[in-house]
Amino acid sequence: MRPWDAREVGSQARSTLAGEGGLRPLGFVITPGQWGDAPQMIPVLEEIRVPRQAGGRPRTRPDHVGGDKAYSSRSNRRHLRRRQIKHTIPEPRDQRANRRRRGSQGGRPAAFDKKIYRRRNEVERTINRLKNFRAVATRFDKRAYIFHGTVTVAAIRLWLRPQRNAPFRAYLHPGSGGAVR
Repeated sequence: MRPWDAREVGSQARSTLAGEGGLRPLGFVITPGQWGDAPQMIPVLEEIRVPRQAGGRPRTRPDHVGGDKAYSSRSNRRHLRRRQIKHTIPEPRDQRANRRRRGSQGGRPAAFDKKIYRRRNEVERTINRLKNFRAVATRFDKRAYIFHGTVTVAAIRLWLRPQRNAPFRAYLHPGSGGAVR
């Protein structure tokens, strides 16, 4: 349990979510509203566990990760490279300028695929499906661990609904302004 879990968070709580192509959540982390998005990427990816059909250890490494500019940081990109996870995360304008300013020491530009980046809306639609559950949308739970349980139950109900098959890709979405994301 994190130290803030027992604290009252009320409507300030928000979640950072990883969803798969079939509009179902793979993992999420509940944080206080004022926490940044980029530091939450690695804990969200660590939450992902996909069971294998033949049994054995669950998969923890998605084929591909897509995210907003909020997730473009050296530590996140380093973590994805170390785990050999392909990613499509746009580089913010200031980071591009700093890399160009450093010349050959700045490294090469991050790979970016516009076609894959367009699929970011899938995580938005996953969040909207979670918000169909009134308790998730209104965030009346006072404690973060209770809100986590509420979102978990909503996610389980989404997984129990019949869905189309989709490849194992994780899409991240940052929370904004205290919204449940």
